[in-house]
Amino acid sequence: MLSTKDMSAGNGGVRPVLDPGNHKVKINSISFDQTPYDSEAYNIVLHVEGEPMGGDFQGFAKDMNNPDGPRYEGQVGRVRFSPYPYKDTVLQNGNEINRDTEVLKAMIYLSEVLNKRADLDKIQANTIEDFMVKCNNLLGNSNYINICIGAREWENKDGYTNNDLFLPKRTKNGVPLEALDVENSNLLEFDRNNTNHFRPLVKSDAPKADNFEPAVIAGSDFDL
Repeated sequence: MLSTKDMSAGNGGVRPVLDPGNHKVKINSISFDQTPYDSEAYNIVLHVEGEPMGGDFQGFAKDMNNPDGPRYEGQVGRVRFSPYPYKDTVLQNGNEINRDTEVLKAMIYLSEVLNKRADLDKIQANTIEDFMVKCNNLLGNSNYINICIGAREWENKDGYTNNDLFLPKRTKNGVPLEALDVENSNLLEFDRNNTNHFRPLVKSDAPKADNFEPAVIAGSDFDL
């Protein structure tokens, strides 16, 4: 059956980057990226890779400085663990949000999906930055898991529309990450019409919201 899914308008080949939707991926690494507009705000970024595509698929080079070196066998993406950065803040209802506590909770969730909670509990660190380095060592290079990837469209300086990928929020309706062999799956089904899953580009002369701008480091390699 013919389909345009995952194709680009250029050479007709499969895009080397993951689009929003439901996928089976492995986590190659995890980074803890400081936002360019707030030194106290960080994004947890999952560097994920889909299943090997085979055929004539041309993945990104693993080393961007060595285009003749090994390439990813599947589509790749950088997926924020949350649509918004982690930062100490006080909500309108007066509840205080502690950045480090929320980051720890996120890693608990991920470790449970990967069946590594006991190993996570052995990690000790003096700072959240050091803790996340150790989380990368433990939880990176993972086995495949199921994932629901959301996205916010944004326009780069050349006028091209790109996807800033993120995990939709966990709700009573489902979860964005799940082990492959889980019974009674509760994985979210990607819904392009749900603003919690997908936010289309809306062109406006109004200033862009700082708390959702894609980090320069996290998105520059995948500008298409």
